Amino acid sequence: MLRELSCPKCGAPVTLASEDQRAVVCSFCNATSILDQNDDARLILEEDKQILLEEELPGEGVPKVAGTSLWADAWKRLLKNKLAVFGMIVLALMIVLVSLGPVILRLLTGITADYIPADGDLIKSFPPSSRHPMGTDEQGRDILARVLQGGRISLAVGLISTIVSLAVGVSYGAIAGYLGGKIDNVMMRLVDIIYAIPYILIVIVLLSVFGGPNTQVLIGALPAILTGLIVGVVGILVAVNIFRKIFGEISAQNFGETIVRFVVGLIFAGVVVALAALSSVFVFRTNVGASIAESYSGSVSLGMSQIFLLFFALGLVSWLTMARVVRGQILSLKNQEFVLAAKATGVSTFGIIFRHLVPNALGPVIVYATLTVPSVMLSEAFLSYLGLGVQAPYASWGSLAADGVKNIAIFPWQLIFPGVTMALTLFSLNFLGDGLRDALDPQTRKF
Repeated sequence: MLRELSCPKCGAPVTLASEDQRAVVCSFCNATSILDQNDDARLILEEDKQILLEEELPGEGVPKVAGTSLWADAWKRLLKNKLAVFGMIVLALMIVLVSLGPVILRLLTGITADYIPADGDLIKSFPPSSRHPMGTDEQGRDILARVLQGGRISLAVGLISTIVSLAVGVSYGAIAGYLGGKIDNVMMRLVDIIYAIPYILIVIVLLSVFGGPNTQVLIGALPAILTGLIVGVVGILVAVNIFRKIFGEISAQNFGETIVRFVVGLIFAGVVVALAALSSVFVFRTNVGASIAESYSGSVSLGMSQIFLLFFALGLVSWLTMARVVRGQILSLKNQEFVLAAKATGVSTFGIIFRHLVPNALGPVIVYATLTVPSVMLSEAFLSYLGLGVQAPYASWGSLAADGVKNIAIFPWQLIFPGVTMALTLFSLNFLGDGLRDALDPQTRKF
């Protein structure tokens, strides 16, 4: 079908022979014209089309707008949250104070956390003064120095227990979410069973059974336990490789399909456990192992061993919610294109889980970890109040508050200063956690 249009340069009539023809040469001025993409009834010169393309696509001389990543955008949004910024500042100051404060206080005044004035008046608690800004306790010890020392232990309990919770919960939840099927069902039912038991009861049982002198015995056996764990991990890796070579790749779909696989798996597991146990007994029975155990248990005081046990006891009961959070994220990510591409290129199951899926689920993990720290610190304070937490001569904010409750009617400053310090830190952590949750949520636009 013939179409007559006008040349954009000289105005002479030009003819398009068909609907598919997009360009034409004018017989009068020899100018090449093409159809306008926005208007099929109008021709434009070919050089004008190039100018339009250059305007739409910036060249080397035109500044380009740089894109921002999720983390950069989240950081900008976090800085707009005044409460979150306040929490970061207070938390940073608190960390600096508990880290350097005891050293500076000792250099300036000679006062330490266990300092008792040798003036014969050892049982009087002094109110706040210029020398003791937070007063002293019933033994004459400076409360400021003890609050700074207790802050180290309280923050360490919160951070280390959260790290233990992250290590266990992220690994457990990621494996359950990615494998799915019966494996996921069994793993999460185990989580539900543990959830049914009050976690503080589990911690109390652990501290009661392994606490006190038993903790020193456990620490003394640490070399043998570590040897058994190393042998066990190496044995499991070797057994899995042998199992794969004999029966093929293990997956959620074919694992446990035959009785033969189940029996062989039990045999491999029994051999690994036996080797780990024999290696532990061998290390523990040898003279070298006995001397190492004696040096370990002798170098760790009873109070410090209780703190170590507190780290792991709280961490081992705080991973349940973390596992559920990570599992939910993995379930929403495991069918995405980048995971399918990783499978197509031959990436192992371990690589897909921990190199591709877990990094993409870090947003909720970071938020929940920030909110786990104050929860663990509150649990430590409750256990210290019951006498199962930090033991003398060490102190935490929880143990200081527990001591202050006994004398609140006579010496109220013994409770006020540790309580206010701990409350301020917990508020800061909660403000920061809420700010991170809002900053990492792409649906939130209120800041």
